[in-house]
Amino acid sequence: MRIVERALNGLLVLEPRVFNDNRGVFFESFNENTFNTLIGEPVSFLQDNHSVSKINVVRGLHMQAPPFAQGKLVRVAHGKVFDVAVDVRKGSPTFGQYFGLELSAENNLMLWIPAGFAHGFSVLDDNSIFLYKCTNVYNKESELTLLYNDAALAIDWKVENAIISGNDR
Repeated sequence: MRIVERALNGLLVLEPRVFNDNRGVFFESFNENTFNTLIGEPVSFLQDNHSVSKINVVRGLHMQAPPFAQGKLVRVAHGKVFDVAVDVRKGSPTFGQYFGLELSAENNLMLWIPAGFAHGFSVLDDNSIFLYKCTNVYNKESELTLLYNDAALAIDWKVENAIISGNDR
């Protein structure tokens, strides 16, 4: 695994070493020692999440307040999404800015999102499978949501006629 890009004061785009041969593909999607060495601090993951979404779905922008704040390591196992993280850490030099990139089963890229970022994604391929490791467990009372189409953020979600949950409206 290697760092492809450093973005927004702590976000890291990661790329695993992928082995292709006549049987198919193999890669190590997570190794605690390698990951902690890359980001320069020890991180423990307490929860894994798995979602399957239809094309044009937008999920987010979600985060949790302390003491249940979560860092997330995200990737796509099938399909393609446009993944977005917004820095909401007061005092951060990139406060209020967002970073977005395409994650897919083809490019195998992953995004490390430290605690203090709101996160969301739009689905660019039907039945996309999105996986994320979280550094804390989900706690409903700590959940916060930013409006996905907030004019101040002006995020281009890369979909038309977004399908949004009632919670995310």
